[in-house]
Amino acid sequence: MMRNPHDIIIKPLVTEQSMDGMAERKYSFKVARNANKTEIKKAIEKIFDVKVEKTNTLNMTGKVKRMGRNEGKRADWKKAIITLSEDSKEIEFFEGM
Repeated sequence: MMRNPHDIIIKPLVTEQSMDGMAERKYSFKVARNANKTEIKKAIEKIFDVKVEKTNTLNMTGKVKRMGRNEGKRADWKKAIITLSEDSKEIEFFEGM
């Protein structure tokens, strides 16, 4: 069963580090925790109409946060760093940043 690409790719990550990576054609996204590299690659190619060369994934642990004496934890999440191939066009979404 093929999942909807928009369920796999949650949102793009816009940080200083991810902005620096764009020079090397690397884009960062928050992705579904249960998505694998192949699914992420296909979803990116379908949504943005680009060629993906490489997919790196990282499981990010949620930070522990406190409000007064109550301690809570942010949700764990998964990050994907996509490297586009040389002959692929850029992802326009990020260009205006």
